[in-house]
Amino acid sequence: MTATLPLKTLANACRSLSTLLESGVEVRKSFTLASGKVSDARCREAFAEINTQIAAGHEISAAMRAQGKTFPELMIDMIEMSEGTGSLPEVLTHLADHYENNLRLRREFVGSIMWPMFQLVAAVLIIAGLILIFGMIRDDPGGPNVKQLVFGLSGVGGAIIWLTMTFGSAGLLWAGYQIAIRSFAARRLLDPVWLRLPVLGTCLQSFAIARFSWAYFLTQQSGMPVDRSLTASLKATNNGAFQNATPLVCAGIREGEDLSVVLAESHLFPEDYLHMVGVAETSGTVPEMLHRLSPQFEEQARRSLKALTAAVSWTVWLLVATFIVFFIFRFFSWYVGILNDAVRGAGG
Repeated sequence: MTATLPLKTLANACRSLSTLLESGVEVRKSFTLASGKVSDARCREAFAEINTQIAAGHEISAAMRAQGKTFPELMIDMIEMSEGTGSLPEVLTHLADHYENNLRLRREFVGSIMWPMFQLVAAVLIIAGLILIFGMIRDDPGGPNVKQLVFGLSGVGGAIIWLTMTFGSAGLLWAGYQIAIRSFAARRLLDPVWLRLPVLGTCLQSFAIARFSWAYFLTQQSGMPVDRSLTASLKATNNGAFQNATPLVCAGIREGEDLSVVLAESHLFPEDYLHMVGVAETSGTVPEMLHRLSPQFEEQARRSLKALTAAVSWTVWLLVATFIVFFIFRFFSWYVGILNDAVRGAGG
């Protein structure tokens, strides 16, 4: 399966295309020029193939979707939506901002947890080294059993078991996470759960609402019917919980309910947001209101993500501290046991 292009490549490609199209450069020429500004060979090849398909009469989004997983689903969906609104340069600018922000936040996240993670890995490797060393010590039937310090593990085999238990478990969790975020069915099941978690839920909800608001504004600007506009906007959230609400929201609109009412029935939008949508409905300015709210929710999402990063960093620190304290107490208990045995032996 082809991997998605890196965030940096996506950001540069979207920024270049946006600038060229905004300047009035023809679409195919824009893709040709933009391909020369990206260093990723896969992106250049994909742009060349997209140009070929555009020349054959295909839409940009269809040509991008034909590249497999090269481009993320959110990017393709937003471009597909923009093709009916005439707002492709604006959409690409927003996508460039989105990927640049994600890249910056990822770097901040990695930087904040790098040292705690190094300490955690070092602690695991040190224990593996102790297991190897204890395996070299001959058993003394009358002496202390040092292997008790590391759960009875010793030697090369014990070290392999220990490393498999720790790094193997972490690898399985990471693989499961990667599978989950790439599977639409898994996202539809897991995203409602993530939204209920402290800090993480607020972050995901804010990003989703920002995308929904911005997409609704663009689709309404093109005169798209409300139910189709809502379908496209909920899909643009790239969040399974919001996409699950599409049938409920669209059914309510078709029955003549107000937008604020059907959004409230989804239980996905905060009360202040719903109140502002209700006020805008009375004046007929809902798209404009949501367009103004979108950057506010993006900023709120960034603040939540920074708080989440800090929480993860402290969690790793706590895990390392717990690891160290556990083995200190284990060694202390082992040592006290030796002394007690020695006292009882002397008394006997």
